[in-house]
Amino acid sequence: MLRLTWRFWWTALLMLTLFRLCLVVWQWPRVEAVDGFWPVMIGGLRIDLVMIGMMIAIPAGAGPFFGHFAIAEKITAWWFRICWFLLLLLEVSTPQFIAEYDTRPNRLYFEYLGYPREVFSMLWEGYRLVLLAAFVGLGIGMWGAFKLFKAGKPDKELRWWLRPVVSVVLILFCVGSIRGTLQHRPINASSVAFGNDAMVNALPLNGFWSVTNAAYLMKNEKSSFDMYGKLPIEEINDIVRRAAGIPDPVLDPHLPTLHAQTASMRRDKPLNLVIILQESLGAQYSKKLGGAQDLTPELDKLAEEGWWFERAYATGTRSVRGLEAVSSGFLPTPAQAVLTLPRSQTGFFTIAELLGRHGYYSRFIYGGEGHFDNMRSFFLGNGFNEMVDLPKFVAPKFVGSWGASDEDMFTELDRVLREDNARPTVTMAFSVSNHSPWEYPKGRIEPIGEPASVVNTVRYADWAIGDFFKKARQSPYWDHTIFLIVADHDARVYGGLVPVRHFHIPALIIGPGVKPKSDPQVMSQIDLLPTLLSLMGMDTVHPMLGRDLTRAAAHRAMMQFGDNYGFLKAGPEGEKLVVLEPGKPARTMRYEMPDRYTPVESDEQQSREALAHVLWPSWAYREQRYALPPRAPR
Repeated sequence: MLRLTWRFWWTALLMLTLFRLCLVVWQWPRVEAVDGFWPVMIGGLRIDLVMIGMMIAIPAGAGPFFGHFAIAEKITAWWFRICWFLLLLLEVSTPQFIAEYDTRPNRLYFEYLGYPREVFSMLWEGYRLVLLAAFVGLGIGMWGAFKLFKAGKPDKELRWWLRPVVSVVLILFCVGSIRGTLQHRPINASSVAFGNDAMVNALPLNGFWSVTNAAYLMKNEKSSFDMYGKLPIEEINDIVRRAAGIPDPVLDPHLPTLHAQTASMRRDKPLNLVIILQESLGAQYSKKLGGAQDLTPELDKLAEEGWWFERAYATGTRSVRGLEAVSSGFLPTPAQAVLTLPRSQTGFFTIAELLGRHGYYSRFIYGGEGHFDNMRSFFLGNGFNEMVDLPKFVAPKFVGSWGASDEDMFTELDRVLREDNARPTVTMAFSVSNHSPWEYPKGRIEPIGEPASVVNTVRYADWAIGDFFKKARQSPYWDHTIFLIVADHDARVYGGLVPVRHFHIPALIIGPGVKPKSDPQVMSQIDLLPTLLSLMGMDTVHPMLGRDLTRAAAHRAMMQFGDNYGFLKAGPEGEKLVVLEPGKPARTMRYEMPDRYTPVESDEQQSREALAHVLWPSWAYREQRYALPPRAPR
């Protein structure tokens, strides 16, 4: 039993490595373009060890106790033959899948299993030689598996006291292999992503890992249609287009929200863009936004110099939701944010993909580990050229549980911006300090009360913002860059059906030609990207449903709170909040800041508008309709 386990371990590892090497040779121009040989092979070794570790865990752990029984040897032999078949099947399928979809086998692999006649007919008619070659290869491989994993003489019986010792050692080996790292977060697909070519990023994965991981992630794909009700898709598209001010006609039937946006501010040359996403910096911490304490004096002072939004609202309660809104302008849904979902890992719209088509170099800077919340995989797969995370930071001064301090993140931001010279760039920078367990460098602020508290990390985060902008004003990039400072979400969101006051966040735009003003309108994180494009002086075509606030007010915000969805809208009669709950009629309430809700008669029009706005992103994600048109061949 243990001999079979060892044989499977090294032969499976060898087989997967050889298949990967063949794929690298086949795709060598693209692998070489991102200097990817060693990242692919080493990352692939790590992923293969995860999958093989899972397959051998039970036989390895049970072997010392049962390996001397003949029946256990026979069961183990068949188990490894089945595992070998699954690994081999997915590897044999990979070349044609890459040729067809430019990625490893994924969710489409098992989705198509529901249509065996149609799929087999397509393969037979269009890819007969490939199909026959795959069957031959699979047959030879399985013949080898039956020879390799044949039940033989049972293991020698171990002494009773030695059995648990060997078992524990082997189990620990498997656990370490499955975890894939000694860091505090286990390995995932984002851990081995390294470049901006999504297909090359998929090569370190093996086919079986890719398919099973996609199947696992699909559990997070909650559908708004199943939870809140239904509307005809034509009506949904009509409502969201009109709400976003998108003119007729539809530019692309496959991408119904695609539209041209002309910048309201004309410039000789479009500006660069820097988006600073602040961790958990809710409006409650800003005195300028009604906070009880004066915790953000630097941010409040900066607010006097730019476009300050008094009523900006986050789309959700987690960082990944804020990243979704601020990087892609995508509307929230009850599903997990698109950064972690399988259908959006490539071909999904982001500001980096859009500006990349206009010659911009894009990067994402994060003080933590880029594989957290699948950030590296999503961003590199959707237009970002570079991920600068903790391992790439130059001599950080302070590293806490979540990563490098805010000042280290801003130091990296300042460094890369100074190195850009005249190159057009878009940069997103995401902070980490304002998060439990509330760690920050000493000597930057004078703590109030308990040093390790949200009050003090907010004050430290604010200090870091002020310190960065003092440096930025003296830099060569200051005069040709638009800056956005915005929170990803509030801290500790709780209470009510949809606690609106805990979605209230600070948002500020500073840059050349941006006149200082305090804007009282209700608006959402999704409105920021279209507004920034206008202020940059960039004419574009994109699918975003946010408003360009330089041309028209938004007067609405959408908020996903667990399974509840809130749609806040300001009108002549004040502000109304429509709340959608799974399987229940919509509720309408009059909302008054900071936290007063008065039930009123149902507003059917706003309820329908709210329903359309929560249904549309579920549909757009599922049907892959939130993207830019394919690039024209050169």
